[in-house]
Amino acid sequence: MTVSAVSAMSPPTPAGRFGEFGGRYVPESLVPACAALEAAFREAWDDPDFHSRLSRLRTEYAGRPTALTPAFNLSAELGVTLLLKREDLAHTGSHKINNVLGQALLAQRMGKTRLIAETGAGQHGVATATAAALFGMRATVYMGERDIERQQLNVFRMNLLGAEVIPVTSGSRTLKDATNEAMRAWVAAVDDAHFCLGSVGGPHPYPWLVRELQRVIGEEARAQTPVVPDVVVACVGGGSNAAGTFAGFVDTPARLVGVEASGGAAMTNGSPGVVHGYRSMVLQDADGQVLEAESIAAGLDYPGVGPEHAHLGTTGRAEYRTVGDEEVLAAVVRLARSEGIICALESAHAVAWVLRAAGTPDLPTGSTVLLTLSGRGDKDMATLAEAIR
Repeated sequence: MTVSAVSAMSPPTPAGRFGEFGGRYVPESLVPACAALEAAFREAWDDPDFHSRLSRLRTEYAGRPTALTPAFNLSAELGVTLLLKREDLAHTGSHKINNVLGQALLAQRMGKTRLIAETGAGQHGVATATAAALFGMRATVYMGERDIERQQLNVFRMNLLGAEVIPVTSGSRTLKDATNEAMRAWVAAVDDAHFCLGSVGGPHPYPWLVRELQRVIGEEARAQTPVVPDVVVACVGGGSNAAGTFAGFVDTPARLVGVEASGGAAMTNGSPGVVHGYRSMVLQDADGQVLEAESIAAGLDYPGVGPEHAHLGTTGRAEYRTVGDEEVLAAVVRLARSEGIICALESAHAVAWVLRAAGTPDLPTGSTVLLTLSGRGDKDMATLAEAIR
């Protein structure tokens, strides 16, 4: 593959577009808030003091850089060299803290006193509650009632940190509906609240802003690898950990592989449409009505995907695969018993694809694979205990 001299993950157009995807599809009342956020982010991102404060927080508080762990046992079993980028070792247990610390700093700079967030698996909610406690802000987290039932540990963690967790009872009672309610709450509180969006979706500038805050994953991993991997792989729901990882390798010859839940898989099974303020690949019916996604992983139970992923996929720079729940459960067990690492169900999607593809034309023997473990599996113990007997 020939890598272009112009980055495939450059900033979006002034209208917030990555090719045909992205943009800003929000009520008129939110347009000024989005524009103000974009202006504040551009100013902050050009300010060395902002970067210095963020870098210090990443190092002294979040525990960066995270390790790059060779999976020696699985590598020997599979016939590939598997390297694990350990976002599960970051403070709060996932990559979400990278994004939230940056957004909290930005919100403070803008004079906001409250953070509003959506969450599915609860990791973004925990990270938001953590940053709010650190910065002396209030936090309100919207979470689907179904996700609250299967992620009780993270709900308790959010409450312990001082956040208000609001159950969402509409629709499928999962991440899509939590995002709807969080955006409605933001409309009513734009003067004092910042919407701390957790993924690379939403109206411009969020997809770009979140990608830039998660870019640290890929940049660290690139510096940690002695050679460019043949394949770089990460799970994809909205896609923030994958976008951050891909950003470090998009301008190298590495294959970029995003792995979706087969019960969702907007990149694989969707079509162009609008959801939550942006245009991307979306699960929808013939009338454009958004369909429900299904996954054992609450963080991948989402009917859309970040617009930059849609662009990378439709232009051929990244590839997207799917795995099912049974493969995911098997991957959790295999990684735990081979390497002593219990990963999140979301991350296990990427592991499952490697287990399936290793030694086939899709992932030939002898390949070097970098895989981002986006989070640890503590939050999934109740689900795993029920599913694995």
